[in-house]
Amino acid sequence: MRILAIALLTLVFSVMPASSADKIVLPLNHWASQQLLTKLVGNKIEQLGFAVDYLPIKADLQIGALRTGVIHIQVSVWQSQKDDDFSQAVKRGLVEDMGAYSAIGREDWWYPEYVQAMCPGLPHWLALKDCAALFGQGGKGVFYTGPWNYRDAELIRALKLNFTITRLASADELWQRLRQAIDNQEAIVLLNWTPSWLDVRLDGRFIEFPAFEHACLDDPTWGVNKTMIHDCGNPKKTLIKKAVWPGLKDKWPCIYQLMQYVDFTHEMIAEASALYGVEKQTEQEAMNSWLDKFAHQSAWLNFTCSS
Repeated sequence: MRILAIALLTLVFSVMPASSADKIVLPLNHWASQQLLTKLVGNKIEQLGFAVDYLPIKADLQIGALRTGVIHIQVSVWQSQKDDDFSQAVKRGLVEDMGAYSAIGREDWWYPEYVQAMCPGLPHWLALKDCAALFGQGGKGVFYTGPWNYRDAELIRALKLNFTITRLASADELWQRLRQAIDNQEAIVLLNWTPSWLDVRLDGRFIEFPAFEHACLDDPTWGVNKTMIHDCGNPKKTLIKKAVWPGLKDKWPCIYQLMQYVDFTHEMIAEASALYGVEKQTEQEAMNSWLDKFAHQSAWLNFTCSS
């Protein structure tokens, strides 16, 4: 897998124009808030007089891309564990951690508020055992997720939930399925993350699984299932960070200074997701709407390079 990732990064680098060596490259991932916030930061960098380029890239390739300077700034790194790939890269000096935002994230199973009345034992996870048929057909529940590598199958097995997984191709498809369920007032449980558009447009709750501990990942005797691992939910606190290529400070010191000041709150990230990902405003419309609401709270927008 590592060889494949390196090969893909080499291919990406080889097809980039030679002039891109003089540009600050920012990645565009597959979720709307990251894309819009990246464009807001990129717009500020251009206002400071620097050329910017954007590179669509999968999130699982971005650490390697930061290491090699294929990309230079990532405005949205979600860190839920202290020993993940990002943390290891930072410890080895391959990527620079520029700090966490004011916003705190969470990723786990979620349901819209109206489902609470259909399955009153929620949000406790044991209610899923009693209400599984409510969330699917033929007596088996369905958990909807996207093209991301979570341990949901292991969780279902370890907690002996009568659920299957339907994996959709993108966040857009996930939200379409949610809107369909809402229109029909159907019970639905799906992967959600916060901050997202749901925080500012729709009420709902996360399923409260057994609390995460690292022993859940490697000690079968830990937790409610004494013979299997993964019998816990995801960490309830995820740091949302900014990260840069280690060479940024020397090559573009002004932009390195800028990134020290960039900060986003929970509402700022959620609103970006709503404007660009759900309401489908154009990029410029969404940027203008976001700036109208948050520019006065964003001191970094007034940053100027020190001499």
